[in-house]
Amino acid sequence: MNGFISFLERKVVPVAAKFGSQRHLVAIRDGFVALMPLIIAGSFAVLLNNLPIPGYQNIMNNIFGGSWKSFGGNIWWGTFAVISLFLVFSISYNLAKSYEANGLSAGLISLANFAILLPQAANVTSPSGEAFSAWGNISWTYINAQGMFVAIIVALVSTEIFVKLSKSDKLTIKMPDTVPPAVSKSFASLIPGIIVLSIFALLTIFIGFASSGSNIFALISKFVSTPLQNVADSLGSAVTIVFMTQFLWFFGLHGSNIIGSVIEPILLPLLNANMEAVAAGLPPVHIVTKPFLDTFVYLGGAGTTLSLLIAIFISGKRKQNKEIAKLGIGPGLFNINEPVIFGMPIVLNPLLFIPFLFGPVVLVIISYFAMASGLVPKTIAMVPWTFPPIIGAALATSSIRGGILAAFNLVLAVLMYIPFIIAGEKLEEKRESKEKLKKAN
Repeated sequence: MNGFISFLERKVVPVAAKFGSQRHLVAIRDGFVALMPLIIAGSFAVLLNNLPIPGYQNIMNNIFGGSWKSFGGNIWWGTFAVISLFLVFSISYNLAKSYEANGLSAGLISLANFAILLPQAANVTSPSGEAFSAWGNISWTYINAQGMFVAIIVALVSTEIFVKLSKSDKLTIKMPDTVPPAVSKSFASLIPGIIVLSIFALLTIFIGFASSGSNIFALISKFVSTPLQNVADSLGSAVTIVFMTQFLWFFGLHGSNIIGSVIEPILLPLLNANMEAVAAGLPPVHIVTKPFLDTFVYLGGAGTTLSLLIAIFISGKRKQNKEIAKLGIGPGLFNINEPVIFGMPIVLNPLLFIPFLFGPVVLVIISYFAMASGLVPKTIAMVPWTFPPIIGAALATSSIRGGILAAFNLVLAVLMYIPFIIAGEKLEEKRESKEKLKKAN
């Protein structure tokens, strides 16, 4: 086992670390992190409008009238319904700042380029039944979660071009020192901004000609986002995501951040589709979403470490382990587990390799089949990742059955950790006994 871990540490971990610190992936990750308050607010608005409690709708209608859903609907419209607009700005801003460039200008230009790519007309039908193309009708489906892939591409490409052009002295308008800094920055970005906007305007025309009137949103959906989402919403995909997250954490790398920058643009639209289905009175479709992983697998954090702490309280005898468990249980209840991962440590600890890596995989399989069989509802709301386990699962599924499944998973993981805690403490006792004998001799 030690030889295998040493091999991975030398050959695999450096590659993963470099991947995790890659500038563009970090910008995507930070872009999504910045939007979490909006995502959570929007998902709770949908949950508020569609709580599956008998008599809930009638009670709300009687108290607030038939238009009571407008409150939650307005919040959803200002968050999830236009989330791609926020995302393109957020990613662009973070990427530009990583180059120490003007993040505000880069973000606004990327947002403008995203708007340039939006189809400016929609097919509508008049009251008389005549079908025609109406200019000025932009479908919201291009700016909700379905447009995230285009938003990411636009943000990265637009910002890269803008940053490179901004570094050219020939393209920079320099104002006198007496001019306010905000005005100077705006003029410094003027020519690079015009060039980038022109490139995207020409690109839109080219795509229309090359694809017989189609648009980049339709092309990306057909060839990129839809195939990836179909693959992502599968048991194999969920197992792979969780295993890779645990694998990176075992070597001290922030697996959640590294993997998250790749999977969130894929999993978030799946949650959005579930929310839209519920809002339309239909059952949710997708199983594998971000709250599926957060509330049924990462209980206490990556590795289901809340179960590890409970296992130590139950079967641990060593004072050191007990003290770490006491220190870690508070943060662990809110899914913060760095004190445990680096304090026990779990990192590069061969004794915890198996339960830490494969325990969460078992929970994925159980949770997937529980939802696929209809025993537990699918997730329909994004809950803060710091929500205590069990409660978060009940909220994410809007069902007590979600909380029951999370509790079952928590107990099962405790049972998986206990044998390894006992074995580890016995090995430590033997090692300490040998050291005492050596000192005595």
